[in-house]
Amino acid sequence: MRSAMMVRTIGAGLLLLGAAAWGDGPTPSTAPSPGPPSADRHFQEGLEAQKKSDWRRASQAYEAAVKQREAFPEAWNGLGYSLRQQGKYPEAIKAYERALKLRPDYAEALEYLGAAYVKMGKLDDARAVLGRLEPLDKKEAAALRVAIDKVKP
Repeated sequence: MRSAMMVRTIGAGLLLLGAAAWGDGPTPSTAPSPGPPSADRHFQEGLEAQKKSDWRRASQAYEAAVKQREAFPEAWNGLGYSLRQQGKYPEAIKAYERALKLRPDYAEALEYLGAAYVKMGKLDDARAVLGRLEPLDKKEAAALRVAIDKVKP
């Protein structure tokens, strides 16, 4: 019994370590439980699609996750990220706002929200997001500042 729990714990840790190597995008959560599709399983499917840059499939999976569990800020963030990658900035912003309503200090969602504003040319909005982000996460704030500074006024 104890060894089975240890194997699951190590397996979950390896999953998270491997997922961290995926690069940019929403941070993975835990592995989905076996059985019928759940919000967690849809979220993991979104991460897998994102890893392959299949943004349409990723957004579909994240949408399925939030339909099953509305209070899932990571899935809302993933949805926003995948929509932003498709150039659907207004929809992405709505998804980031939902993530931030659930978790106001969600640094990753703030950085992505700011990046969407930059893509839309809404630099004042991006700077306002940067102001919220700076006290939370210096690394995410630096990434957003670089994106803002790249835009010619």
